[in-house]
Amino acid sequence: MRVLITGGTSGLGSAMAEALRADGHHVVLTGRDADRAAAAAAEIGANGIAMDVRDPDSVRAGRDRVLDLFGGLDVLINNAGIGMRTVNPRFLTEPQPFWEVPEAGFRDVVETNLTGYFLVAKAFVPDLLASPSGRIINITMNHETMRRTGFVPYGPSRAGAESLSRIMAADLADTSVRVNLLLPGGATVTGMIPDGAVDTSKLLPADVLAAPVRWLCSAAADQVHDERIVATEFDEWLRHRRG
Repeated sequence: MRVLITGGTSGLGSAMAEALRADGHHVVLTGRDADRAAAAAAEIGANGIAMDVRDPDSVRAGRDRVLDLFGGLDVLINNAGIGMRTVNPRFLTEPQPFWEVPEAGFRDVVETNLTGYFLVAKAFVPDLLASPSGRIINITMNHETMRRTGFVPYGPSRAGAESLSRIMAADLADTSVRVNLLLPGGATVTGMIPDGAVDTSKLLPADVLAAPVRWLCSAAADQVHDERIVATEFDEWLRHRRG
C-alpha cells in the first residue's frame, strides 16, 4: 500500500510510519519543515516531504510530490495536529477559561487540527477513488477530552474533526474508499504534555496505534467503514467483530 501520514515526524505519526514500513508499505510522511521530515523518514526508509496542512497551496504541492513518488495513493492518515500547550503551556495545572484564549492561538489549533484534515482529504480523494483499496484514517481522541475544562481550542478542534470524519464516511459510503476514526484511548507520550506535568509512567506509549493502524492498512480491513477504533480496546473490538 502507498501511505501518506501527515504530521509524521514525531509522536503518534512517527510510530505509525515505523510500524507500516515494517509491514512493507510504501510510506511518505509530512512535516512543516522539509529537513526534519526528510531526516525522520530516512531513519525508517520512508519518504519525507514538507507540507503545511493549514495552507491549500502547500497541500497541493505535497500532493504533486506524492504522485511523483508513488504515482497514486491508497491510504491517507490524517494525523497532523497541535495541542493545548501551544496556547497555554500550563493547561494541566492552570486551566484557562475559553474567554482568555488568544484569538490567534484558537485559529492556529483549529486550522491545523480541523481545517488541515479537510484540506488534505479534499486534495487526495481523487487519488484514493482511483485506488483499488482507498482508505482514510482520521486520528482523534477521547470524547471526554473534547468536553474537558480548559481545553479550548483543542477539544473543539478534535470534536470538529470527528464530525468531519463521519460526514466523509457518509459522502464516500457508495464508493470504494473506506473512512475510519482511530484514537489512542488515553494520554500518550507525544510531546503535547508539558514536561513534569504528569507521571509519564502513566502515559500510553507512542506506538499504541501501531497494531490497529497495521490492521486498518491490511486486506482484513477492506470493508471496514465508519468505525471508531480505540487502540487500548482494539483486541477486544477485533474479537467482537470476528464473532
